[in-house]
Amino acid sequence: MKQTLKTLIRNVKSINGNSLAEFATTTALMATLAATAAPKLSEMSEGAKAEKSRNELDKMVKQAGQFYQDTADIEGRGRFPGQDKYDRPVTGSTHGIDPNGGASSSSSTHEAAILADLISASGGNGSYIEYRGSDGADWVSVFGKTNADFPVPSNTTLAADDAAGDCSDCPGGSSSDNGGAAPSIHTDPATGLYIAKDGHYEWKQLFGGEVVGSQYQDGHFVYQVVKGGGTGDDTYPPVLYVADIENASDFNNVLEP
Repeated sequence: MKQTLKTLIRNVKSINGNSLAEFATTTALMATLAATAAPKLSEMSEGAKAEKSRNELDKMVKQAGQFYQDTADIEGRGRFPGQDKYDRPVTGSTHGIDPNGGASSSSSTHEAAILADLISASGGNGSYIEYRGSDGADWVSVFGKTNADFPVPSNTTLAADDAAGDCSDCPGGSSSDNGGAAPSIHTDPATGLYIAKDGHYEWKQLFGGEVVGSQYQDGHFVYQVVKGGGTGDDTYPPVLYVADIENASDFNNVLEP
């Protein structure tokens, strides 16, 4: 029995383990590594958000490009979502653009103002670098400011959602086609396809009825269109701009057919 106890004591003493000091050192090293890695992980997260935002803007441009081609086939000339016609701007501009295409319209002035929001004269960032900026009043929500999935952030200034215009010479756009009321959605008599004039509705249809949202807490996708013009061989197309108001100067894209 005595020999057995000696054997047990000897076996226990032979077991190697970590001392309290070694455990404390290991814990301190792990804490240091975690503190060092945290900023890198945060940077990776912000980078992923930025990449996602730019990818969504690319998708919008591609879908709008297809929409332009489809409307060119159906309506005789291409336009972008929210436009009642290729030579009419979307609503929401504060740059002296007449939504009805009147004499006060100026594409060059409108385009210059949009670019001033996005790109400064020196080639750096424009003035629209934060979502609370007053420049937001120049832009229209892609999917509507109050959409249930991704509404516009609080304290954000944006133009009113693009609404259908009463355009007598737009395809399917005459008020007489809608019982004397301003049209919202029309059906092309030749194809039976919808010709919608509310911008957020047309954008949503391009994404299969889904709403795409910014990855940023203060982000939201917006757009503007510089109207086209001319006739015959002198026709020039409209130009589409899309952006994320998290920082429109950094996150934007453009499509000129």
